[in-house]
Amino acid sequence: MLKQALRVRLGASSSSPASSTMLSSSSSILALRSNNPTSRLPSRFFSNGVLNNQLVISPRFPRAISLRCFASSSGFDKVQVLNPIVEMDGDEMTRIIWSLIKDKLIFPYLNLDVKYFDLGILNRDATDDKVTVESAEAALKYNVAIKCATITPDEMRVKEFGLKSMWRSPNGTIRNILNGTVFREPILCRNIPRIVPGWKKPICIGRHAFGDQYRATDTVITGPGKLKMVFVPEGGDKPVELDVYNFKGPGVALAMYNVDESIHAFAQSSMSLAFSKKWPLYLSTKNTILKKYDGRFKDIFQEVYEQNWKDKFEENSIWYEHRLIDDMVAYAVKSEGGYVWACKNYDGDVQSDLLAQGFGSLGLMTSVLLSSDGKTLEAEAAHGTVTRHFRLHQKGQETSTNSIASIFAWTRGLEHRAKLDKNEMLLDFVQKLEAACIETVEAGKMTKDLAILTHGPKVTREFYLNTEEFIDAVAVNLDLKLQEPALCK
Repeated sequence: MLKQALRVRLGASSSSPASSTMLSSSSSILALRSNNPTSRLPSRFFSNGVLNNQLVISPRFPRAISLRCFASSSGFDKVQVLNPIVEMDGDEMTRIIWSLIKDKLIFPYLNLDVKYFDLGILNRDATDDKVTVESAEAALKYNVAIKCATITPDEMRVKEFGLKSMWRSPNGTIRNILNGTVFREPILCRNIPRIVPGWKKPICIGRHAFGDQYRATDTVITGPGKLKMVFVPEGGDKPVELDVYNFKGPGVALAMYNVDESIHAFAQSSMSLAFSKKWPLYLSTKNTILKKYDGRFKDIFQEVYEQNWKDKFEENSIWYEHRLIDDMVAYAVKSEGGYVWACKNYDGDVQSDLLAQGFGSLGLMTSVLLSSDGKTLEAEAAHGTVTRHFRLHQKGQETSTNSIASIFAWTRGLEHRAKLDKNEMLLDFVQKLEAACIETVEAGKMTKDLAILTHGPKVTREFYLNTEEFIDAVAVNLDLKLQEPALCK
């Protein structure tokens, strides 16, 4: 009966699957539930139907479905969110906890217009990945997107799901359309040990996710010969030819590039985020070796800072500084944190994982994609779809999956919505939800991954909560915090 109730008609009278759309957003669930905020869906629901990548899309209707939540939370006036947000649903275990978060922590408290896109792997395949492009375009329109973790298929995944193609990473597609920079930042809990104990404040790392090694052309050199690099200008000007190396035997070669437009966008995004946090900003390069290549990053950042940001930074007692990557890594290890670190593509790829482990866990890491103008933000968890836990879930076994980063994807997206709309009530709700989440962990209520960090690898069941129990514990704390005075000013 529950599955039938969730098949929502969109103006069609036919009983065929093609004439209806299965909504996996919790707002549709809540519209059909009682107004009692303590009611809970049975656990079997989450291993069946809508949360197991079983979304039916009607060709008669657009892939974006506008949803509103109608359920109410007793004793709490729901916060009115004036403008929509874009929701991008995902895959596997994160899709399941995503629905729990919406059902228990978001929609009972907010009147929220959601533009829903299903980026689950089967729906991306069914739409030839057009749904990913449409979701990114919607993000540009509404300026706020909140994304669940998604599968990026490899050969094994193509075979597993019977996919038509090995579709590109949704994150890469969205990043290119938004022309933004990915920023990762740890979530600090006092009782979660840190490998680098001196890190008292967060370090937000920004990765320039374009070009360099990730769009390079490399080749194997089979024997002696001369390697040249040639640039052929448009318009018939004389080609520029550079001698690279005289090979005496076999070897390897690489040619990579970047473009001023992307570096400008990287600089703008980095300075916009640093200014919003009122933290200093550092750019790290190796311009002593790559004088022209990395020197270009250094010059453009300085130009953007001088033209657009210097006065604003100085008025708020923050600063921008370029540092050699060697010096920056040493500084990062011995600093207490509290700054934004802008990295080139490869450096950001490596250092973001180092920071995650240094602060405790990838499960305690936020990730936001910020456009160059600072207006559009897409928030998501920094981790993947937690496939191993999903396999246990499919077998009906208990899981203890850390939902904190996914909860913070919602809070960071809603925080941006609140700031754009100057919505102090929404900002207060977001701050209280984040505080409820952290305080739950600090009270000793946590999932198994964090319990292992706290109690050691042989931790027993009484020291951790399962997936749904943890979210329920956060919900209890949230209800208590919402009775307190507003946090934001």
